Amino acid sequence: MNKFSCILFSSLSTVCRQLSAPLNGNTASLCGSRALQRTICSSAIRHQEKEASSSAETAKNFSYLPPLPGHDSALRWGGKTFEDLPIVHIKATYNNTHIQLTDSAGQSVVRTSCGTEGFKNIKKSTPIAAQTAGISAAAKATAKGVSFVRVVVKGLGPGRLSAIKGLTMGGLEVVSITDNTPVPHNGCRPRKARRT
Repeated sequence: MNKFSCILFSSLSTVCRQLSAPLNGNTASLCGSRALQRTICSSAIRHQEKEASSSAETAKNFSYLPPLPGHDSALRWGGKTFEDLPIVHIKATYNNTHIQLTDSAGQSVVRTSCGTEGFKNIKKSTPIAAQTAGISAAAKATAKGVSFVRVVVKGLGPGRLSAIKGLTMGGLEVVSITDNTPVPHNGCRPRKARRT
C-alpha cells in the first residue's frame, strides 16, 4: 500500500508541475497557479499520511499465526473466519489412513480412506495410498465448494504427511495443521509379561 501511495504522490507532483508551467506566465487564469499547485499537493500529502497511518495500524494488528481459540481475528479465508473453516480429520493408523472432512459444526461432508480407494492388505498402509486418498478427498471437497480447510492429524501411521500433501495436491488450501495424537501419561496398566 505504501508503494501505491508513493506512486500516487509522485504522479500528483508531476501533474502539479505540469499545470504550474503554463500558468507561470498567465497568473490571472485558474485562480493563480501557486494556489492550485499548493492545494493539489497538500491534498496528496494528506492522503499519503492517512494511508501510512492506516497501514501502520493494520500492520500492528496483523499476525501470520492463526488465532488462539476464543480470540477474534481480522483474518479471513474465502470470507470465513478461522472458527468457521471446515476441518479435515486424518486418522493415520499403522494399517490404514482415514480422511474425513467436516464443517465447523462437526457434520460430515466428505469421507474416504485408503481401503475405499482400492488399496488392499499391506498396500493400504503405504504413504502412496494415503496421498491418493488425500487427492480423492480434496477433489470431492472442491466439488462441494470447499477451498480453505484446517487439518487435524491423529495417529502415528506412515500416511500422516502424505495425506496432507495429497490434500494440497488436490487443490485445497491448508490454513493450519494440528496434531491431536493421544499421548498416554502412564495411564493404563501394561499387560502381564509373556511366560517363556
